[in-house]
Amino acid sequence: MRGISLAFMLLAVVSALLGMGWGIQMSATDDHSLSIAHAHLNLLGWVGFAIFAGFYQMVPLARGRLAWVHFAIALAGVVIIIPGIVMALTDNGAAVAKIGSVLTFLSMAVFLLVVIRSRNTA
Repeated sequence: MRGISLAFMLLAVVSALLGMGWGIQMSATDDHSLSIAHAHLNLLGWVGFAIFAGFYQMVPLARGRLAWVHFAIALAGVVIIIPGIVMALTDNGAAVAKIGSVLTFLSMAVFLLVVIRSRNTA
C-alpha cells in the first residue's frame, strides 16, 4: 500500500488511536459529555478514511489528482468538524462545526465523482 491509499489508511489509524484514547479518557473521568464528537471522530476518521483507503487500493485507476483533492477536503473536514462539535457541545458556538460539516459533505461529493469516473475500471 502506498500513495493515496496509504495516506488515507494512516489517517484512519491515527483517528482510531485518538478516538480510543479519548474514549478511555471519558471513561476514566466518567464524563461522556463530548461523546458525540468522539463518535464523529471514530466514524468519519477511522471508518470513513479506512473505507476510502480500501477503495483507492482496489481501484488503482481512481488514484489521480481528484483523489488527492478528496483527501485534502476530507482531512480538512475532520480536522475542523471535531473541534467544532466540541465547541457546539460546550456552548461556544456551532459555526466551526457547520464549516466542518460542509467540508465533510463536499469530501463525499468529490468521492462520488471519483467513484463515477472510475466505475468502468474496477
